[in-house]
Amino acid sequence: MLAVCFCRTLTFAHIMQLGISTFVELTPDPRTGKMISPYQRFQNLLEEVELADQLGLDVFAIGEHHRPDYLVSSPATLLAAAAARTKNIRLSSAVSVLSSDDPVRVFQQFATLDLISGGRAEIMAGRGSFIESFPLFGYDLQDYDTLFDEKLRLLVAINESEKVTWKGKHRAAINDLGIYPRPFHEKLPIWVAIGGTPASVQRAARLGLPLTIAIIGGKPEQFGPYTDFYRDEYAKAGHDISKLEICINSHAFIADNSQQAADEFFPVYASVMSKIGRERGWPPTTKEQFEFMRNPKGALLVGSPQQVIDKILYEHELFGNTRFMVQFSVGTLPHGQMMHAIELFGNVVAPAVRKALPNN
Repeated sequence: MLAVCFCRTLTFAHIMQLGISTFVELTPDPRTGKMISPYQRFQNLLEEVELADQLGLDVFAIGEHHRPDYLVSSPATLLAAAAARTKNIRLSSAVSVLSSDDPVRVFQQFATLDLISGGRAEIMAGRGSFIESFPLFGYDLQDYDTLFDEKLRLLVAINESEKVTWKGKHRAAINDLGIYPRPFHEKLPIWVAIGGTPASVQRAARLGLPLTIAIIGGKPEQFGPYTDFYRDEYAKAGHDISKLEICINSHAFIADNSQQAADEFFPVYASVMSKIGRERGWPPTTKEQFEFMRNPKGALLVGSPQQVIDKILYEHELFGNTRFMVQFSVGTLPHGQMMHAIELFGNVVAPAVRKALPNN
């Protein structure tokens, strides 16, 4: 058990980055039962990325899944399309399921994206919140942790050096071979995304990699020990503490007022979370749970712009994080509502947060 400590004695030169992540759901509207086509969902998404870029948001991240209710199995492909329609925003996976992929190919794909985008690509590596990719690509779930550990270390080695010599358990050895293309900049940013296990936190810290924590339930303060542990292990490993980066990723939605946000978001959120709950043995999501998590110290950032501003600042007090990502599309919202939420995030929330936190 990790000890709880919410004191933040370190300061960092990083400016708080604000971004959007999505799993690109392809689910019916629970109110109408209708579902848009995969083609239209992609067109909507590209408009959303383009708007986020125009509004000056810092990052847009797209997740990888291999199931019918999520549309993207190859984040780098869609991010490359987004790169052609944007100028400044960073483009990341959220996550790349590294355990069931080949680190060489992941690096090559994102190095290619980096060249297309002029140096805006990032990899967010994770073990994945679903397990469909393991049997699909012939991996054993008993190797769940060792696969990720080994492949993450290989990915880091490829990022560090053009030519690699490497030997492991789950992949053929590499003997002094070059990995191409190389990215626009010398290295790709590689983040490690976790759901809340100390071993994953420690792995990221020891490798000196930025950490993303997904907080999708309960109270954010419960995750304070993980960021404390990460800082301690990062320093113990001898890394430059001024370069430490932490991202918080949470479910969110913004509308003109609190009640409108709740009314628009709850049906799609409850539909998706209840479906996942049925798969995992959880009870259905209730309105009471939803409202509890919407409270000022709960995990959901669903409300008016000011409510979301206040919660981002509250969580920054807890974690001292350098990046905050909102996941608006937990279920497939009408495109107009999604675009309006992005507008409010970029035009109202982001300027207020940056004014309050000019430096972390």
